[in-house]
Order: sequence, then C-alpha cells, then structure tokens
Amino acid sequence: MYSMKHLGKIKTLDANAPAAMQAFWAFDKAAMADGAIPVKYKELMALAVAFTTQCPYCIEIHSGKARKAGATDPEIAEAVTIAAALRAGAAITHGAHAFVEE
Repeated sequence: MYSMKHLGKIKTLDANAPAAMQAFWAFDKAAMADGAIPVKYKELMALAVAFTTQCPYCIEIHSGKARKAGATDPEIAEAVTIAAALRAGAAITHGAHAFVEE
C-alpha cells in the first residue's frame, strides 16, 4: 500500500477541500520555516516524530529534507535512538497503570 506515488492523490484533497488544505499548507510551511529553531533541527525533530509514528512517507520526506539542511548520519542515528527511547519510556510509564493500587 505504501508508495510515494500515492502522495500525488493529495491533489484530490486540495481540489475538494481547498480552504482547509490551503490552511494546512500554510501552517506546515510556517512550522517548518527557519526561526528560533533552525530548519536542520526542525527536520531532525520531524524525523524523530516520524520514526515514532512509523509514517514511511514522513520518514522518506523528512530524511531528505534533513540531509538537505545539513543533517549527518550520526545526527539522524541519534534521532532514531531518541524516538526509540521515548517509545520505550511510554511503554514503561503506561505499564505502571497495569498495577492495582492497594
């Protein structure tokens, strides 16, 4: 089911929900623009989120953008381990809910 060619279908969303999609694209552009946090770090954060949500589209898109912004293999590798640590941490902290308070 995953194929980058499917992203071409986003044009259908643009055509059928133009106001909402224009708002989305403007928000996305503003969020990812250089600001207090440089683009390279925003792209590394986007990658960490993509690894956590396991979105193959986001991983492919943001890994390319991160590299274009100057991210290195060691930086991307650390983003992977950050995502892994947070997913593991969530399992541990949510696991605490499995124990009944006495």
